[in-house]
Amino acid sequence: MLETSPVVFDGHRLCIEDVVALARGQRTAKLSTEPAFTARIQAGADFVAKLLAEDGVIYGVTTGYGDSCTVVIPPALVAELPRHLYTYHGCGAGAMLGPQETRAVLATRLNSLAQGVSGVSLDLLRQIETLLREDLLPLIPSEGSVGASGDLTPLSYLAAVLCGEREVMWRGERCSAASALQALGVAPLTLRPKEGLAIMNGTAVMTALACLAWQRADYLGRMATRLTAMNVLASAGNAHHFDEALFAVKPHAGQQRVAARIREDLASDRPSRNEQRLQDRYSLRCAPHVIGVLEDALPFLRQLIENELNSANDNPIIDAEEGRVLHGGHFYGGHIAFAMDALKTAVANVADLMDRQLALLVDTRFNHGLPSNLSGASGERAAINHGLKALQISVSAWTAEALKLTMPASVFSRSTECHNQDKVSMGTIAARDCLRVLELSEQVLAAMLIAARQGVALRDRQQPLSLSPALAAMQADLAARIPLIEEDRALDGELQRLIVGLREEAWSLYD
Repeated sequence: MLETSPVVFDGHRLCIEDVVALARGQRTAKLSTEPAFTARIQAGADFVAKLLAEDGVIYGVTTGYGDSCTVVIPPALVAELPRHLYTYHGCGAGAMLGPQETRAVLATRLNSLAQGVSGVSLDLLRQIETLLREDLLPLIPSEGSVGASGDLTPLSYLAAVLCGEREVMWRGERCSAASALQALGVAPLTLRPKEGLAIMNGTAVMTALACLAWQRADYLGRMATRLTAMNVLASAGNAHHFDEALFAVKPHAGQQRVAARIREDLASDRPSRNEQRLQDRYSLRCAPHVIGVLEDALPFLRQLIENELNSANDNPIIDAEEGRVLHGGHFYGGHIAFAMDALKTAVANVADLMDRQLALLVDTRFNHGLPSNLSGASGERAAINHGLKALQISVSAWTAEALKLTMPASVFSRSTECHNQDKVSMGTIAARDCLRVLELSEQVLAAMLIAARQGVALRDRQQPLSLSPALAAMQADLAARIPLIEEDRALDGELQRLIVGLREEAWSLYD
């Protein structure tokens, strides 16, 4: 059942699904009003104010930023420093983050600041909550972060919008932040000392994108499993390759789950073995071994992503309870960088598996009697019809591009900012790469939905199939979406609708 209660930000642990639900507009955000929570937030802001009154030295509050930390800020200018920080970081480029990505960024940053060790005010947290509640989305350029000292440049656009500057998407229109806030009766913030740094000096963008990527990868792996079962049927493959006793002797839990799902999908009264070939080619026989890598990686990658999601990752950390200012490097996005580099590799391998399965299905040398290119044309019209010939070429192109993008971003650290940031994570680039790999891989799977539907129908024409309930329901659903291809037609419209369906998780896939 879909959770509809608000996601409460109170310093307690959130999960990937919370962020995804907020990003998709399925749940709303609510900042806690519990006295213990509000007192903890207020204590941090009060401690920063106390240090300033006592002439304490705090990085980024009474000093310049980064390599300029040796520059002492005159007391009369301390209040102006936060605005200068987000102003000079207004140099992003590239495509703007999409609405789902931006909501995820807002949720991720709010959750980090809600840990209560960033020295920010309740007013700041409430302003971010307002952006989420009203769906007032800062326009955030996707390029310009090296992932340490956090996502400075992209998050400067959040900081500026909170203060009524730069632009937003609101109610479907691009407008100034000032006009949108005014229309809502919300006053722009004037950031207090430390607050500009607290907003920008963290891993919110890469972590937000990682949450979305994880969810999409999990669904993609499940769909690839279902498609494999359909492709085994379509190609008259051997169900015994997924035998429980066989997989018991290689105890990777995720791989075993994938094999069990395929085994369940293939349950029928048909023979479990095809006498035409003792062993199917690897893209069918070894599908659990490929998809299983993704399945086994997901729990570990969830741990990395959720730990980052629930961390305080700015600098310095304000320990009001002990009266300390702790200078460190929690803005470093190394765990997210590794998670995204690993995830995109596992996902691209699944796309490659699907590409290879399609290559078998369309080729009369390997598909055990199906028509060339899975064309449904018959008689003399078969000569002018080409079925899925071009679709297979497109799938090959998308797969190649996905595989090309698996070069790890995290190894391309650069020395920046006068060699202060001399080792950086590249986590945001890794996350963006991962999302692009997922986009391409979803295109591959959408094409495979067309091919699997066509292949099963054509096999059923030759010899009626007894489908398991799960595959019968899937085939019926696809038949309603995709008419059998008997005469050549453009498939781009159907393809785009299937891609949307994949991203909206339109099909129920396993428990």
